[in-house]
Amino acid sequence: MRHLRTPLGMALVLVACVALPTAASPVTRSPVGPDTTVQLTAAARALVETRSRALVAPRRPAEQRPPVEVLGVRIAPDLVREQERAVRELETRNRAPVAGGPAFTEARTRLAARRTVRVGDLITLEAVEHTEVRYDTGAVTQSVRRGFDFRERGEQFVLVRERVLDPAARPINDPDEPPAH
Repeated sequence: MRHLRTPLGMALVLVACVALPTAASPVTRSPVGPDTTVQLTAAARALVETRSRALVAPRRPAEQRPPVEVLGVRIAPDLVREQERAVRELETRNRAPVAGGPAFTEARTRLAARRTVRVGDLITLEAVEHTEVRYDTGAVTQSVRRGFDFRERGEQFVLVRERVLDPAARPINDPDEPPAH
């Protein structure tokens, strides 16, 4: 016990007491402000809207290209490549509600934010995607829960991951084969 009474020993005990609660405390979740939620939702919506448009007859190439930035939110390069692959696959897929049926003539997608949570520099947006695709004699409507992960890099947010939260869901505007992660 004599070593605890030396200045160095007391300093080590003090450092351990201060560091222990910090190291043992769980990572805190904090809500994200409404303006940031709107900004992140717009970036996430741009991805799913691009894929929905790919279900309808091909348009100009610029309309089919996934965005690299939306409202100051950057899309990670590997996610942009996954989206490009998904759009190409959706463009060549049979664009009809059933094989051999009438082709889709219109597609609309909305994204409604449900919850946005920050844990450190990771922000997760949970949202419900509502997609409606029309064809000559009707329409197909689908709602799917999705998660979008963003990293905060300095003053900018970067969308790094997208995933379907409903395990049994098969979104109409997702490619048949999920990307390899």
